[in-house]
Amino acid sequence: MNQHRFSDPTEEQDIGATGNSTDRRGTDRYRTVWRIAKVVRNGDAGLWRVRNMSDNGMMLAADVPISVGEALEISLSDTVTLRGKVVWSAEGRCGVAFDKEVDVADVLKQLAAEQRAMGYRQPRLPVHSRAQAVTAEGTGNIELVDLSQHGAGFLHDGHFEVGKELDLILPGGVKRRAIVRWSRAGRGGLWLTQPLDRADLESIRRFEN
Repeated sequence: MNQHRFSDPTEEQDIGATGNSTDRRGTDRYRTVWRIAKVVRNGDAGLWRVRNMSDNGMMLAADVPISVGEALEISLSDTVTLRGKVVWSAEGRCGVAFDKEVDVADVLKQLAAEQRAMGYRQPRLPVHSRAQAVTAEGTGNIELVDLSQHGAGFLHDGHFEVGKELDLILPGGVKRRAIVRWSRAGRGGLWLTQPLDRADLESIRRFEN
């Protein structure tokens, strides 16, 4: 039986966030894709990096052990979710064969259209962690309910005015400047002026309540 290997991004040119570079191997065409996806396996969710895609599979990079045969649910956005199984794993990367073939060109077009639309947000991880919001008025406690590289959803018992800037102190001592994007009825959303990397996200999740 032939095993899909999926191309290695070190052999290709980095051409941006959505990727237009193609690499034809056998009967499959690979598109270089540099974006974050929410990956769920065995009920646990993490943010992994997509390196390339084809109609039949993709390459992912992660900072956690990955076993061949694992079933993955891969959310590229709130509306685009793919499912597949790991067919190889090495040095923090893995190849995934999709359960059903996709049209990768159409998928990338849909993702690009969503990213241009009003209200777009990156895939987020559900979290249950306390954090501190430091403003000119003082320091207050908030509860994080979701987190991405560029944003966070939170619960609070105070008033956070839209557009207000604050220092967000996350579990593990991670600190970011943030701006309140929306706030109503004890809930709010923050935009981080400096994105979190995957190591930061994993560190924060270790401190979950």
